[in-house]
Amino acid sequence: MTQIDPKLLEILVCPLTKAPLRYDSKAQELISDQAKLAYPIRDGIPIMLVDEARNLEK
Repeated sequence: MTQIDPKLLEILVCPLTKAPLRYDSKAQELISDQAKLAYPIRDGIPIMLVDEARNLEK
């Protein structure tokens, strides 16, 4: 399982809300609690596109 660099996590924010993200290592996603979206991490690269994010309200 790939880990996200803590320094990178400090500067990444949700592109929709600009709120901080939390890392879910099991699902390999960055979670925006405010936007209720989960951004995937593919091959160690966060995909910070709203269109690629999974809606957490479903």
